[in-house]
Amino acid sequence: MQALRVAPKIYIFDSFKEFHEEFNLGKGDILVTNEWMYTPYIKPLGTDIPVIYQEKYGKGEPSDEMIDAMVSEMKKYEYDRIIAFGGGTIVDICKILALEPAEKSVDLFTGKKKPVKVKELVVIPSTCGTGSEVTNVAIAELKTLHTKKGLAVEETYADAAVLIPESLQGLPDYVFATSSIDALIHAAESYLSPKANPFTEMYSLKAMTMIMEGYKTLLKKGNNAENRKALLKDFLLASNYAGIAFGNAGCGAVHALSYAIGGAFHVPHGEANYQFFTEIFKTYMRKNPTGKIASINEIFANILDCHVEDVYDELENLLNQLIAKKPLREYGMSEAQIDEFAKMTVDNQQRLLANNYVYLSDEEIRDIFANLY
Repeated sequence: MQALRVAPKIYIFDSFKEFHEEFNLGKGDILVTNEWMYTPYIKPLGTDIPVIYQEKYGKGEPSDEMIDAMVSEMKKYEYDRIIAFGGGTIVDICKILALEPAEKSVDLFTGKKKPVKVKELVVIPSTCGTGSEVTNVAIAELKTLHTKKGLAVEETYADAAVLIPESLQGLPDYVFATSSIDALIHAAESYLSPKANPFTEMYSLKAMTMIMEGYKTLLKKGNNAENRKALLKDFLLASNYAGIAFGNAGCGAVHALSYAIGGAFHVPHGEANYQFFTEIFKTYMRKNPTGKIASINEIFANILDCHVEDVYDELENLLNQLIAKKPLREYGMSEAQIDEFAKMTVDNQQRLLANNYVYLSDEEIRDIFANLY
């Protein structure tokens, strides 16, 4: 049985100048980024390559409409290598842009169109959350289907993942919080996954420890850009470790259920995940308290310096200082959508639900939505 695979080559540089020199950016390349990232980091290098600004094609998280518009624009250029420099939206979009174009990108997510990789892909993450630079998972909101769906195939791996800690310096507090909490949940879910093994557990544990200890340090000093500077490399590495873990062991119900509110109400991914995180882990505890979840509870309790029985309350106390946990109705969810979202999750997220710590019935999934409503 294969225990661990890291498909992209991983590079780490102290500066963009070092990256530019080693990767020899130029003819045959195209850059997909945001203008606010291009101006301080890439423009000073004087690199003469076409640049596609993602924000011109839509705001928020990836959607099939955004991908289709960018495919049309990129047909104007000749290139062999895509440089994806940005957060999870840009990285996931570029995994699709590196494939042979479909008439409609939704066809790739639904299986109507077979994925064929035709471009080299280099990913430079600008957040500390998705870990997507080392996974083959691409997520998009499928507007016509009113849901989010993932594509996870061999062809969606990047060829190179490039870590440059200075790229995180401009992160707003909120984006730092949502992305790093997402990484924490990647690590926790992959640790409990039935596909976990000693190698993935090692990455999961290291990521969880680095992120939570980092939070404790920041919250004592003040969670702002200046105080984060010394910790940016740790958070970037932790995100990468979590990406390696969930890329091999998978994420489960937290991600599966969060896609419903993420798609319907455009809730940022990390924030949506946090709304479900502790409730799902409490459900796991009720179903099988003596299994592997007991181990992760002890890990959290040791980091939080609390009793195991208080771990979820203390975990929420910590994370609520970064992102508020609130009833789902405050996002616009109606009571009637409890059943709708539960059914949507069961119908569309079996890829993720297969990685649950314990089996959750349709009724239990509905109860989680109802409890959080």
